[in-house]
Amino acid sequence: MKLGDQRASGNVEDRRGIGMVGSGIGIGGIVIAVVAYFLGFDPGAVLSVVEQVAPQGETREAPKGAPADEMGQFVAKVLGSTESVWGKVFPQSGNTYRPPTLVLYDGQVRSACGMGQAAMGPFYCPGDEKLYIDLAFFRDLQTRFGAPGDFAQAYVIAHEVGHHVQNLTGTMRKSEAARGRSPGAEANRASVRMELQADCYAGVWGHHAGTMNQLDAGDIAEALAAATAIGDDRLQKQTQGRVVPESFTHGSSEQRVRWFRRGMDSGRPADCDTFSASTP
Repeated sequence: MKLGDQRASGNVEDRRGIGMVGSGIGIGGIVIAVVAYFLGFDPGAVLSVVEQVAPQGETREAPKGAPADEMGQFVAKVLGSTESVWGKVFPQSGNTYRPPTLVLYDGQVRSACGMGQAAMGPFYCPGDEKLYIDLAFFRDLQTRFGAPGDFAQAYVIAHEVGHHVQNLTGTMRKSEAARGRSPGAEANRASVRMELQADCYAGVWGHHAGTMNQLDAGDIAEALAAATAIGDDRLQKQTQGRVVPESFTHGSSEQRVRWFRRGMDSGRPADCDTFSASTP
């Protein structure tokens, strides 16, 4: 990516190196969350329950603003790019964009949605309008999932920002309400539509990043490789040796790639209506 002239966002909260003192969420909590994920439940909700019976920890106040290290600067500039894009897109529909805060952390983190763990991957919490990323996930993208490159990493950030867009537009609230009224498999299908829309929104950002001359040759291929690598079918095949479509919560590799491409090609959020599509 070409981010040399991009403003680094100051909406970064750097909790790296700040340990969770006295936290009672241990390996048991992580296992519960991972099992919950593959059964189609929300790991954040499960950990929130676990946290209620665990001793409460304390943390030092985290520094805010763009970090000075190379990866911190990269993350802050990608976030700044999403702020520029959505700050221009939202007024086209008469709305104002409110940027989220990005929290960098190591290992585990406390959020308004409960305890988060690096094993769960990056996540967005609507309760505090923050997205949480352990940068170790970026290493996993390359070594475990075979999806290297800086634009693959930027896609992950843009996807979580896509959830923030859903929160601001009210889509997330409506979808969560619908999921609460649905049985397991139907709730999973609603979750898939949410995730695919966030992929499409990541593509919308990528489209406009391209018009701002922030993309290098090969960047799109990196994002498509990342979307393929973290499809539910591929992850299930790797972890449990078989694919169970009824338990998908994020979408297949093909679906994730297709919706990212749609947003990337058009640059219009209106083209990201995964909820109206008969088959997402």
